[in-house]
Amino acid sequence: MITVQTKIQAPIDKIWDLWTLPEHITQWNMASEDWHTPFAENDLKVGGRFKSTMASKDGTMSFDFVGTYCAVLDKKLIAYTIEDGRVVIIVFEELEDGFEVREYFEPESVNSEELQYQGWQAILDNFKRYVENNLS
Repeated sequence: MITVQTKIQAPIDKIWDLWTLPEHITQWNMASEDWHTPFAENDLKVGGRFKSTMASKDGTMSFDFVGTYCAVLDKKLIAYTIEDGRVVIIVFEELEDGFEVREYFEPESVNSEELQYQGWQAILDNFKRYVENNLS
């Protein structure tokens, strides 16, 4: 398993909504400035599915990130299985000064684990910035 994490100083209601609502997912779900997420849908319940289309801004590449939820504990934990069978677990843990968001995921075999770590951490860092810029 690979783990990425960040600490966010914001209320859990805000963190949860910005993590799970499609209109927000499209604003932060990218690993670099030359990519974006033009489409997202999310049925956040056990057995529900999600889909995010991730695409290069120059239009040369895109792919759909699709999965099915296997666990949802409101404002505490989300677990899902990606179409290729890998499992992802996301934990939202309360701290004295905010919340920690930790993602655990099984690596795929095409890219190095370091590259996968960097990409997923960059997306999580974008999420943190997005939350902190949308606190009002």
